[in-house]
Amino acid sequence: MDITVHRPGELTAADRAVWTALQSKAHLHGSPELANPFLSPEFTLAVARCRRGVRIAVAREDGEPAAFFPFQRSITGVGRAIGLGVSDCQGLVHRPGFTWDARELLRACGLAMYEFDHLAGGQGPFEAGASGSFASPVMDIDQGYEAYLGQLKAKSPKFTRSTLAKERRLGRDHGTVRYVHDERDPAVLRTLMEWKSAQYRRTGRSDRFSQPWIKQLVGQLFHTRFDQFAGLLSVLYVDEIPVAAHFGMRSERVIAQWFPAYDPQYAKYSPGLIMHLRMAEAAAADGIAYLDLGRGQKQYKDSLKTRELTVSEGWVALRHPAAIGYRARRAPVRALRNTVLSRPEFFEPADKLLKQMGKIRSRKKE
Repeated sequence: MDITVHRPGELTAADRAVWTALQSKAHLHGSPELANPFLSPEFTLAVARCRRGVRIAVAREDGEPAAFFPFQRSITGVGRAIGLGVSDCQGLVHRPGFTWDARELLRACGLAMYEFDHLAGGQGPFEAGASGSFASPVMDIDQGYEAYLGQLKAKSPKFTRSTLAKERRLGRDHGTVRYVHDERDPAVLRTLMEWKSAQYRRTGRSDRFSQPWIKQLVGQLFHTRFDQFAGLLSVLYVDEIPVAAHFGMRSERVIAQWFPAYDPQYAKYSPGLIMHLRMAEAAAADGIAYLDLGRGQKQYKDSLKTRELTVSEGWVALRHPAAIGYRARRAPVRALRNTVLSRPEFFEPADKLLKQMGKIRSRKKE
């Protein structure tokens, strides 16, 4: 096996075509998780326009590309998954039967370590370094929307009836309800980002859109459109007014949920849930197999899901001072966060405190 490392602009069109083909055929080879748009060359290239240190390792067997490993490298040799912090699926995209040694790959890439927090399933050599595994809920729509809705009614009949009734009530109270699956108006994207920033502040979370590189990345992806990949802005309108929206990405078979939000003035109608059902209907008509709702325990995800994928977090490392120092700083913070998130007796008071802080921050903004 021959491993070469490239800057994003050095990747040839032929190599990109192989990478895309591996994703397109992944479901046929028993690795459907590799079709996630976060693992696409387009996402990697978009991150490279916003962040330094992006590299792509290409592993070749008999002269032909067998695997693609995108990562971000610091000057000290610490490697991180592409877009770590905003990426919901990470790992190495490879041909069927490809095997690799994680530490051999690190050495070839000039890395002391590699950190991940949403490692896709089936990445055995990296999973050996995982410190925890987490559910990533999925909405299966490969059998069509009606089949999905039937599953939802069987699993959660009260939830399903309530959501559909709220959509009808929304229309009666405020006007025609209209859904646009692929909205191209950048003004609506700005509205979504404003809603999301307000939500982050309101709930005491860090505002991702206060970071210029994330806003730039979303803007880049909004204008990225290929048959096999595109940024996707989906919007629920009432009487031509947006009341809920979502920006994510799609590959040929997967939509990755990323930034959903809604106008709090319409909260009693659950416009976000209505939008997700409409999104599932439109995506099924487009031949999408499933919507990946992403890691994280949220009530709406539990209500909408049909099953769960598993993603992992952790790192693989060589015996190197940079790796030892980095892990010493990061491991306690990560362990504390996961403990709080996984235990209701810790999470509920912490969440309440964050929301109280969020209210104070929101008042100061006003």
